Amino acid sequence: MPDKIVPLSAFAIAFGFLEAIVVVYLRELYYPGGFSFPMKLIPHKIYIVEIIREFTTIIMLVSAGMLAGKTRMQKFAYFLIAFAVWDIFYYVALKLFLDWPQSLLTWDILFLIPVPWLGPVLSPVLCSTGMIFYALIILYFEENGIKVKLNFRELVLTVTGIILILATYVWDYASMIIRGGFIRNFTGLMNDEKFLKLSSEYVPVFYNWYLFVAGVLLILPAMWSLYFRMKRYQKEI
Repeated sequence: MPDKIVPLSAFAIAFGFLEAIVVVYLRELYYPGGFSFPMKLIPHKIYIVEIIREFTTIIMLVSAGMLAGKTRMQKFAYFLIAFAVWDIFYYVALKLFLDWPQSLLTWDILFLIPVPWLGPVLSPVLCSTGMIFYALIILYFEENGIKVKLNFRELVLTVTGIILILATYVWDYASMIIRGGFIRNFTGLMNDEKFLKLSSEYVPVFYNWYLFVAGVLLILPAMWSLYFRMKRYQKEI
């Protein structure tokens, strides 16, 4: 195991707890009775602050990966580990602090950029677990002096799978924006009374696990192909 994984994971765990602490404060302010859908409308100023917080979170995780890795693929792999560990322990911390989520199928707001991402907690946890395995495959070979590069097939499978999974998170809100004709005024959504009314009434019911599984079934062969292709190359040199 690369020696940087332990301190990077420690950073990610601490960061996950810090993010959870911020959410504890937010829920105390806006969901004192416990978080549930529909989402409560928050002041526009606070919403902008939340957008900035999420953006800076990604910058910090990317920076951690860049500092830990030497090559481009190492940096990417370490970012995946930092993000995945952060995400998993964010939910661990929320369970410790708030006894939430009630189950892995509890719905959560996953992200806000550019629209709210929604899904059961199990979905991002599974994604984070897969990200760790993908990163470990890359680091296993990179740390042994073998430069890892995805071939065209592996890249297409991975990117397509990611797109399908991301679509499951934003599908409902994206559909609401398109159907409501808000796309022309996308930058002003948080000030649009009609959109705010729809958002304040929206309760997620169906998560497209079929599309999620389809995405996973595209990424897994890419991981499998990468590992065994690199393994064969390792034996040849």
